[in-house]
Amino acid sequence: MDSKIIIDAFSELAKDKGMDKNYLTNIIEEVFMSLIEKKFGEENIEKFSIIVNMERGEIEIYQEKEVVSTITDELLQISIDEVKKIDKTISVGEIYIDIINVETFGRRLINTAKQFLIQKINDVEKKTIYDDFNSKVNEIFTAYVHQIQRDRIFLSDDNKTEILLPRQEQIPNDRFRRGDQVRGIIKSVTYLTKGPEIILSRNADEYLIKLFELEVPEIEDGIIEIRKVSRMPGDRSKVVVYSSDRRIDAVGACVGMKGSRIQSIVRELNGEKIDIINWSERPEILISRALSPSKPVNLYLDEERPYAVAVFEDDDLAQAIGINGSNVKLTTNVTGYQIDAVSLSEYNKKQTVDISILTVIPSKYRKILAENKILTTSDFLNMEISDIVDLKGLGAKSVDNIKTEIEDHLLKI
Repeated sequence: MDSKIIIDAFSELAKDKGMDKNYLTNIIEEVFMSLIEKKFGEENIEKFSIIVNMERGEIEIYQEKEVVSTITDELLQISIDEVKKIDKTISVGEIYIDIINVETFGRRLINTAKQFLIQKINDVEKKTIYDDFNSKVNEIFTAYVHQIQRDRIFLSDDNKTEILLPRQEQIPNDRFRRGDQVRGIIKSVTYLTKGPEIILSRNADEYLIKLFELEVPEIEDGIIEIRKVSRMPGDRSKVVVYSSDRRIDAVGACVGMKGSRIQSIVRELNGEKIDIINWSERPEILISRALSPSKPVNLYLDEERPYAVAVFEDDDLAQAIGINGSNVKLTTNVTGYQIDAVSLSEYNKKQTVDISILTVIPSKYRKILAENKILTTSDFLNMEISDIVDLKGLGAKSVDNIKTEIEDHLLKI
């Protein structure tokens, strides 16, 4: 088997895998160095050099041999008599550069080399796939269902690359059949011995962000910014949006004409309800908006904790909390405030405190309130502020201070 046949065989194998010729040259050199190491020993590897010419189909292997009068090692020495036939100037003890015929390695070693090459090509393929998909992390990707198991779905792309969609990365109401197209984001790529493990996700917050970027050009262009996202996949999501351009209706742009943009995203997420919230730097406004579709009748904030009590009409409480607390949890996630949702009747019942014991309120003001039949915190909070301000001995500033002290006290209960 001459070197041209070897190179042609290797080249054909590499061509099928789309391998670069220069890289193939390096692999062939590495392959034959491994053959030399097996035949001559690792300690003699530095005495050899290899030149691969892909254009001419030649593999040249050179070995440094010691010139001796009597050979004691056939592999590493050459006799002076043999060398004199080629170079009459050389002497015993000098080094002669001998050319090794590739065929001396034998077919068995050549086959071993071919297996080594196949392994190297496979390694290159794995690395290429890893690098390709690692650059696509957090990007939308489409693949097709190949095999369905209880805890995961095996997908493949047009290049037959295997991609995993684990159960925990699926939307709970996802239903797929073999051959179905599946879209998600590349969540992670891990390099393993068997090859890269590529994880697709459909329930990540980032997937929803990417869908908005895809459907709403103003987000992609930076005119509208997504400030916060929180999802309960398959149930409800909340997306807080903002535009520094006051002429832009951030919420309207995300919804689209007749809801076209948002409906496209909802369909992709199997009917997941999406609340789009206009961002505000004032927490009370942001929280009220985020609690949509319910609207609190009162909202009490403790910005230091941060904590909020949202009070709803009795009939609205269930919707405000959401299934399994979803609406309150999502609102907490996008606002950063721990939120307790309570009914108005429950709040009034629990939050009725005798004003006479609130020593934080000056005694002269407590006395004025008592004289006017305002005996409890509920009495005070249920009255119009203007009516309280009109009471003799009270003013707008003092009433505002009393209200603040009452609300702070109630928040701490």
